[in-house]
Amino acid sequence: MKTTRITIRNLFGISECDLDGKSIELSGPKGSGKTSVLDSIRYALTNRSDRDYIIRQGADEGEIIIETDTGLSIDRKTRTTKADSVKVKDGSMLQSRPSEFLNCIFTPLQLNPVEFCEMNRQEKNRVILSLIEFAWDTNWIREKFGEIPQNIDYSKHILEVLADIQADNGAYYQSRQEINSRKLHIRKSVEDIAMTIPAGYQFEKWDKYSLGEKYAELEKIKENNSVIARAKSFRDAYNDKKRGIQATRDIEINAAEKAIQSEREGLKSTVERLKAEIKAAEDKMAKLGDTLKDKTDVIEANYTAAIAKLDADIGISDKYADKEPTDVTALTEEITTAEAMKKHLNEYSRMKSMQTEIDALQVQSDELTRKIEIARELPGEILRTATIPIEGLSVDSDGVPLINGLPISNLSDGELLDLCVEVSISKPGQLQIILIDGAEKLDSDSRDKLYKKCKDKGLQIIATRVTDSNILEVTEL
Repeated sequence: MKTTRITIRNLFGISECDLDGKSIELSGPKGSGKTSVLDSIRYALTNRSDRDYIIRQGADEGEIIIETDTGLSIDRKTRTTKADSVKVKDGSMLQSRPSEFLNCIFTPLQLNPVEFCEMNRQEKNRVILSLIEFAWDTNWIREKFGEIPQNIDYSKHILEVLADIQADNGAYYQSRQEINSRKLHIRKSVEDIAMTIPAGYQFEKWDKYSLGEKYAELEKIKENNSVIARAKSFRDAYNDKKRGIQATRDIEINAAEKAIQSEREGLKSTVERLKAEIKAAEDKMAKLGDTLKDKTDVIEANYTAAIAKLDADIGISDKYADKEPTDVTALTEEITTAEAMKKHLNEYSRMKSMQTEIDALQVQSDELTRKIEIARELPGEILRTATIPIEGLSVDSDGVPLINGLPISNLSDGELLDLCVEVSISKPGQLQIILIDGAEKLDSDSRDKLYKKCKDKGLQIIATRVTDSNILEVTEL
């Protein structure tokens, strides 16, 4: 689709200008109105201008009309007293959404390819990526990722969005780094705790092990063993004690006999010396036998009682003396082991809790990895189904557009302008025009090549070039 007529009235300092669809170059000094022609065409297509004043000074209305060889016509008016208007007719059909329609018949590169060469790398990449047509919205993002990732500029092209989602400084990657860092820290703590816990540690066994019950069992066994030991010791001393009791009896009897004998001899002496008292002494002596019997009876009674008590004690001892003491070595070792094992319960529980946390963090990390991989794989999927208007255009894993494998930033000015030409003819039904503002920025050889390539591709060229001439010149190309 080519222009057949462009009429400009009272726009950007232009009183009136008519172009017939031919390719031209406007050359002359600065301020001579060259760029006003291009600004008017841009204004017709986009309804945008960087200038403060659109209507020519002194006029109330500005207008630009563009007609094409397909019957398409654009009539945009701007007024000082009324609302601006635009009519876009495709043959006899008046477009109800003229702005949307116009956006489909040109690309931004057509309107200022030289400016494209002066853009920074990010701006160039964004312009090129915008040419890749792929329908998407945040619902599509939610469907792919199960959420809408935060801190992402969704005004960018989808390939840039995906590159930002999976980027090293993106939320997913940074979150995964933090999770993995915490996971490593916790795992180190788990390893440190594990070093203090015996191999094969049986948490449930030692958690349920009742030290109180085992201590009671041990004390009961020890008490029983003490009774057995005392019984054995008592029985071993029985005969010695019995002999001791018997010796006490014999000593007491012997002492009694000696006392009686001494008294008997004294009394005999007294009888001999005291004849008068002999009868009394004999009577008393007669009674000494009874006295000896009484004392002997008392001694024998004490002896019998002592023997009876001893026999009673030995009966109790006999109940235990023949028993063997229970060996408490194993139980004591078990309790000692249990005490040592129970000291690890809290650390073991903490270690298991940490391991559970590690597992949960691993799940989170794996999910983030999955989403990062989705963001890395989707560009390939998009490029397989998207409309790519330029031959040799591809996109690397970081969302950077490549032309024949090279980043846009690696292209020369000439190659960049060639790219702009390719873009300008990329869409079917596109307006075949290219506006080149500031052609003096190109050397003559590059400029001639660009003009030739545009003409060979069937593009109408409207170019401006600053020259040393004092007048505005229009040259057909």
